[in-house]
Amino acid sequence: MPPGGPRQAYLDAFDEVDDVFAPGRTHRGAPGADDGWAETAPQEQPPRGRSPQEPPHERPPGDGTGAAGTAKGGKGRAFTGIAAAAVTTVLVVVVGGQMAVGEDDTVTRQPQAADAGDRAVRDASRSDNRPTPPVSPSPTATPLSYDQKMDKKYPLAADLEGGGKFEAVRGLDKAPGTGQKYRYRVDVEKGLGLEAELFAEAVQKTLNDDRSWAHGGGRTFERISSGAPDFVITLASPGTTAIWCAKSGLDTTVDNVSCDSAATERVMINAYRWAQGAETYGDEMRAYRQMLINHEIGHRLGYDHETCDKNGELAPVMQQQSKFLTFGGITCKANPWPYPGS
Repeated sequence: MPPGGPRQAYLDAFDEVDDVFAPGRTHRGAPGADDGWAETAPQEQPPRGRSPQEPPHERPPGDGTGAAGTAKGGKGRAFTGIAAAAVTTVLVVVVGGQMAVGEDDTVTRQPQAADAGDRAVRDASRSDNRPTPPVSPSPTATPLSYDQKMDKKYPLAADLEGGGKFEAVRGLDKAPGTGQKYRYRVDVEKGLGLEAELFAEAVQKTLNDDRSWAHGGGRTFERISSGAPDFVITLASPGTTAIWCAKSGLDTTVDNVSCDSAATERVMINAYRWAQGAETYGDEMRAYRQMLINHEIGHRLGYDHETCDKNGELAPVMQQQSKFLTFGGITCKANPWPYPGS
């Protein structure tokens, strides 16, 4: 069959099937029609069991079955059969067109009302049969090391006032040395958005460094989260730090600094300074954080403020390095350790 569908002649016959018996109309295939179908119409065969010479049964007059009527009726029946065959052929073509769509999906179909539904079913089937493209795994960020975290600045407002509620960092960090043991707890104010575990790790590593107060094995520090501590190192917002420092008569609001609130169990580390540092240290955040811890714990251990006495020397860890490195015309270098030469 031609790729464009059935021949036009078949379609024309199909279009006029309903009018084959309409009176007073010249139909295709009837005498007088000039479409060429009469030349190819098959001759009527006599019914079985009757001789070709046997006259036809008598019919009432006026029914159009006389000599001419017989011929016309025979041809009409012949063309009726042809029209019926054409109908069958067209239906087969249409149904075949619907069923012939396969995996190559190349058959051209006549528009039909069910096309949208058919397309949806076929599209779903094709989608199911298509291989799913491989999904690239999401890149996994490499966790930052302790040193990398300690070198970073973190966002925190200089005027932040927290809710004053603290949470102890869970766990136990055993004292590594054999000197005088100090047991401490680490509390972090809720809602700061800072990593409490990093702060606790920094305190333990800093205090037990030989350049710190554990120098020479004279002291050792152990972090606990339950039981009675010797002191509580507390990371808190500037507002909460000021409240706790005021309990010991100290004003930390002028320079937004930290303190050892000696009248309480708390050594207060100002979270703004922990997160953002100070101009005196620039971007040396790890060194600045080590200085904060050593300076305030130095007060808890009984050390007072000091200043350097020679230009270019390392500042004493008990100098107020968050505020200045120059005092009395002498400028010193930033230094986070009590025993920096170790």
